[in-house]
Formats: sequence, C-alpha cells, structure tokens
Amino acid sequence: MPDPIAPWPGGLRRLGGRTVHVRTDAAPGGCGADRPRTVYVHGLAGSSTNWTDLMGELCPEFAGEAVDLPGFGLSPPPADGDYSIDAHAAAVTGLLAAGDHPAHLVGNSMGGAVAVRVAAEAPDLVRSLTLISPALPDLWPRRVPYQMAGALVPVLGPAVYTRLQSRPAEARVRATFGATFHDPDAAPAQRVREALEAERAREEQGHAQEAVLGSLRSLVTEYVRRGPRSLWRQAAGVRCPTLLVYAFEDRFVNPRVARRAARTFPDRRIVLMPRTGHLPMMEHPRRTARLLRPFLREASAPAGPADRVTGIADHGLPGVGMPNPTP
Repeated sequence: MPDPIAPWPGGLRRLGGRTVHVRTDAAPGGCGADRPRTVYVHGLAGSSTNWTDLMGELCPEFAGEAVDLPGFGLSPPPADGDYSIDAHAAAVTGLLAAGDHPAHLVGNSMGGAVAVRVAAEAPDLVRSLTLISPALPDLWPRRVPYQMAGALVPVLGPAVYTRLQSRPAEARVRATFGATFHDPDAAPAQRVREALEAERAREEQGHAQEAVLGSLRSLVTEYVRRGPRSLWRQAAGVRCPTLLVYAFEDRFVNPRVARRAARTFPDRRIVLMPRTGHLPMMEHPRRTARLLRPFLREASAPAGPADRVTGIADHGLPGVGMPNPTP
C-alpha cells in the first residue's frame, strides 16, 4: 500500500448566501473537461478530508470536489445558525449549480441523507447518486446512534457531550477511529495525525459543538418526519442511477437497512462490504473505488444500461440482489 497522499487543496466559495470550503482534486495533466464532475458530502462531525484517498483513487477519471458543510472542517458557521438537513442540502445544491452539471453526487452517513434530499428536489443537477453508509431513518436498536441522540436530552445531554469533548484530543481521536473503523489499528499513521490536528483545531472553534449538535438534532427530526418530504418517500422518487454501499461491521448504520433500500430506490445497485466499518472510503479506499468506478463509468455514458440491479450472494439478507463485495 503506497503512503497516503496529502489532503487536496481547497478554498472558500460563496454559494446561495453561505460560505463553504471546497477541496478540489488535481489529476495528472490537469483537470480536463473530459473528467465527469463528482461532488462528495461528508457525514456528521466529518469534513472534506474524509474523501482524500477515494478522490485520489478516482481522480484520473473523475473530477472530484469535496465540500465542508457549513460549520464543519474549514467552513465558517452559517450566519443564521441553521444546521438543518435542509440547510446543508441548500449548500450542496448551490455547489452543484455553480459548476458543470448534472454531476455525480456521493454522500456518507449524514451526507447520504443530504444527498437523497438534493437528488429528490434538484434532479436536474444530479447524474448519479452514491450513498455510502447513508443515515436514512431506521429504528433498529443500535447502541452508538442512541448514545449520540442522548446528547440532545435537555440540560443533561449537552453537559455529557461537553464532558466527553473535554477529554484529551488523542482520546477523542482514538474513540472516533474505534467507532468508525472495523480495524482501527489499520488506520495509516498520517491519517491519525491529520485527525488529531483537525481535532485540536476544533477546540479553537466556538461553533464546533453547535454544528454537531444542531446537525444531529435535525437528523433525528428527519428520522420521525412523515409526509412527502420524509427521506424514504424522497428516496422512492429518486430517478437517477443509485449505488448503495453498506458495511457489515458498521456500528452506526445497520446493514439490514439494505433490504428496505432495495425495495425503495427505483434504479439501484446495492453492495455489502465485509470487514468494514462506517467509513469505507477511509478504511478501504481502494476497494471502495473499485466498486464506484464501473458504476460511475456507466452513469457517465450518454445512454446508460436500463437495469442497474445485479443479483448475487445475498450474505444473509434474503430478497436483496447484491454484487459481490470486492475482496
């Protein structure tokens, strides 16, 4: 395995009344117009650097842009203090509209929920949708998500969250890799150092806690939303090709949800990755790229295949046709 690459360069952009930081890849030979545009959206408490390695794997063919959602990474907090899924979706919609479109849209965790809303409400901007461990409403008991939701309990929740955040940055980073990787010891030392630097930078940001709690509060609200703008109703209305990637060792998103996703998204492929946690694009970027590359190629073609669902081993999830996970 080669040494990890450095984070991609980026800069601030003004999009729809919000200022966000966007990192852009630099492919060998420059960013030519022949590379389909691909926009990446991180999850809760994440940032654009979550996509560094996957962008590196895909950049020879696909022009990547990774956004820091408002209040996360290097993006300043929104002036109105709005960290809702709708507000994050507005920022992503603005980014898509500001460049060549339709574009491929890739989201992880909360970023997956944001991407579903964008694809449903701005379909002309989205060529294909890739959801990696998407945080779509699910009431299967999972210890880590319920612990996170506990941070929203009035008075007690924020106090507990503040106490957890008062731990040394090294302890917080270890806990994060332990929760999001199947094998946290496999994380490259460079990525751990970068995560530690980012965590220390967050300590200096007065808005960091509110960005996380505000986004979490909105995500919980989406889990109980009913009506035409519920995320599952919107998922059923997504018409672009969709690749859904779930992980067997995910402590946040239950892979059983793949069954519901298979019944809901009209034009979908579904993959289950073994020995993988909540962040496949960080834990196994090369394997993840091998899954995305053929899908993005097909979706980039002027006339893609009519049926994008492939059936193979279901790995204990009867009724779901799934491509074999790449070993």
